[in-house]
Amino acid sequence: MRVAFVSMRTVRHRDTDGNRRLERLAGSLADRGHDVTVFCAAWWDDPADRREVDGVTYRAVTVAPARASFGARLPVLLARYRPDVIHARLYPLAGVFAASAGGTLARAPLVIDYYGDEGLSESRPLRQAFREATTVITPSELVRTRVREQGIPDERTTVIPDAIDFSLVSETVPAEETDVAFAHRLDDSANVESLLLALAELRNRDWSATIIGDGPLRADYERQAADLRIDDRITFAGECSRAERVAIYRGAHTFVQTAYREHFARELLWALAAGCVGIVEYQAESSAHELIENHPRSFHVTDPQELADAIVSAGDIERRTIDDAFESYDNDAILESYLDLYRRVQESHGLF
Repeated sequence: MRVAFVSMRTVRHRDTDGNRRLERLAGSLADRGHDVTVFCAAWWDDPADRREVDGVTYRAVTVAPARASFGARLPVLLARYRPDVIHARLYPLAGVFAASAGGTLARAPLVIDYYGDEGLSESRPLRQAFREATTVITPSELVRTRVREQGIPDERTTVIPDAIDFSLVSETVPAEETDVAFAHRLDDSANVESLLLALAELRNRDWSATIIGDGPLRADYERQAADLRIDDRITFAGECSRAERVAIYRGAHTFVQTAYREHFARELLWALAAGCVGIVEYQAESSAHELIENHPRSFHVTDPQELADAIVSAGDIERRTIDDAFESYDNDAILESYLDLYRRVQESHGLF
């Protein structure tokens, strides 16, 4: 299959969750033998109009992220490429309208990928951009609801979650055992306070915790742990590689999710696959609760006291270092979800 991705900015321009998700998908398709080109602004310095990275071709539509020129040049480039499917990021909207025009010239259906990490503003152009697509893909029901609020019907929206490498989970040697793991960028959305307050309630019990991540509030959280007199049992591990994170999760009994905002709770998913009991503090702007909705090894909580109680209750649940229930999120399984969607939109497109 020939797939054209449209994303004016790549992770080399702006490292966001949505950009990383799109490039992971492009790489997975290329690994499977599909012809994949990402139409973007150039991120390299020399005058060549394309670059190939791990089997994925990056085609420069413009030499820098410029909406007007990107939108003007894109349709002809797509028509020449003649893709089977066009997969576009929602922003900039000019890129969506240009991708739609290119799809008309190439007779290819358009799907829009909206991860949720760029806000939605109420506007007629935004609603029209959504309507250009055969299907709008989101990573969670939380983000899907925001799309539906723009007037897009259910049948034109699809949830495809992020993927993980389940083989990495099974092959990674567990780290030293710990009772509680937490992972998030340590910023104002991490809400580490809830976890620290819960652990402080348990200071008379025997426990250990590992907090993964770095960020502008790390020193504040370390100081708060010291003020609560629990810092001697908490390891602030800083930024860790994926393999290091998986090892910690396989050694941990529980994983606590408290962040205020999560379009898709990717670290929680990795931890659940690594056998952790999931404890999720409900937040209105987080989709984390979706991952444990029907999972027996989990707890929903709403405040630090309930979180403390859940950590204690989790002690009665057996330790695991892997959970096969989450193998359905493996890269290959999620890639098949995309390919099935592409085939469906191709068939639907052929009806018009």
